[in-house]
Amino acid sequence: MLAKKVDVDGLSDRERANTDLVSARYGVQTVPKYEMPEAGMPGWLTRQVISRELQLDGNPLLNLASFVTTYMDESADRLFAETLSKNYIDQDEYPQTQEIHNRCVNMLSRLFNAPESETSVGTGTVGSSEAIHLAGLAFKWKWRERRQKEGKPTDKPNLVVGANVQVCWEKFARYFDVELRCVPVTHERYVLGVPEALELVDENTIGVAAILGSTYTGEYEPVKELNDALVELNEKTGWEVPIHVDGASGGFVAPFLTPELEWDFRLPLVKSINASGHKFGLVYPGIGWVIWRDESELPEGLIFHVNYLGGDQPTFNLNFSKGASQMLAQYFNFLHLGREGYTAIMQTADSNASYLAEHLARAGNHIMSTPKTVPLVAWSMPQEDRFTVYDVSDRLRARGWIVPAYTMPDNATDLALLRVVVRDDCTRDLLDLLIADIDRSVVELGQEHGQQSRSASVAKDKKSQGDC
Repeated sequence: MLAKKVDVDGLSDRERANTDLVSARYGVQTVPKYEMPEAGMPGWLTRQVISRELQLDGNPLLNLASFVTTYMDESADRLFAETLSKNYIDQDEYPQTQEIHNRCVNMLSRLFNAPESETSVGTGTVGSSEAIHLAGLAFKWKWRERRQKEGKPTDKPNLVVGANVQVCWEKFARYFDVELRCVPVTHERYVLGVPEALELVDENTIGVAAILGSTYTGEYEPVKELNDALVELNEKTGWEVPIHVDGASGGFVAPFLTPELEWDFRLPLVKSINASGHKFGLVYPGIGWVIWRDESELPEGLIFHVNYLGGDQPTFNLNFSKGASQMLAQYFNFLHLGREGYTAIMQTADSNASYLAEHLARAGNHIMSTPKTVPLVAWSMPQEDRFTVYDVSDRLRARGWIVPAYTMPDNATDLALLRVVVRDDCTRDLLDLLIADIDRSVVELGQEHGQQSRSASVAKDKKSQGDC
């Protein structure tokens, strides 16, 4: 996040510093906001001051906009705290930490069905944004190597994606000089269409990205259909256009909820996959993963070897030093939950999402999400409503809920949605409270706009049918 320097000379004393009653009680009258204080405070008092200010943030449990994990087992919390000082880039100092990282890469490569005949490689990242940048760089370098061997120009690389991609793909394209070719959505198709994607592919295409779980609706893009179509196109043209699967949201869902679905390394053109450990990998923010099906897919020129921490240490990341806590917490989940535990959590989340979707549908809304994908509920409201999804979102926020309202990408921006991400801490009781507040908001907004509430109509119909 970018932040600007504040012109403190133009501020009043009250604007330049916080007045905290707790700190004032112990002789610290003000706490500077934008300048480092001359004298410090005791640690226990500093913690109180900061904790009181952080209470102004939203309640993470009620933040239904976020895919990011807000709860872990108490034992994981303890492990997290115990390992905060470990810098897991330092393999010589922390060799066992690096061994655990390697185990995580192995577990994930097998979770994603990498062939045992190939040598998968991978790395932990700060999140899926960094993972996508690394995968995109590997695609660009592999494409450039092929073009150079053929004596062809390498100045116009392009990457084909759906218009529904997350902003990190736009960042990759801009930062690393790759043309981003976006397949537009339509009112009948809100993800990448395979025939439309193939129309954008040419000899300069470094790869096609398929999203396993659209941020907008949770829908999976048709990876197998894309693979089969690209196999045929590559055979016809002599190109070698690969696929990267962006599993930021669905990479930790599909293997457990729909293991029969072919989207991963079972498909020959899927060369790399990223997944967010801090989403449905169920780890606190700050961990992602990128896995390549075989080490040959990662150009050696992208790997740096350093020895100033002791010993030869190969690295392929955009940053260097980083804490080991998140990675170790991921390993904790793998051991603690196992496949059975992850499966049970994903099935429960999917069931809870269906429960919410069924109620919203009965109230006259149009459900845009589908079961057995990323556990979320996205819905649009009836056209006859005189109020908007933004009105509903604002009304819910006043009651503490964070439920985002947004429009679909270009070509469908007239369609506005609300979305609830059903994380593993989103219980049925919590959803009942949310449903009550959604219904209440719709009733209130309907009254304010001179419209009979849809929720009230549904309740009246139920009563007349003897439903109690």
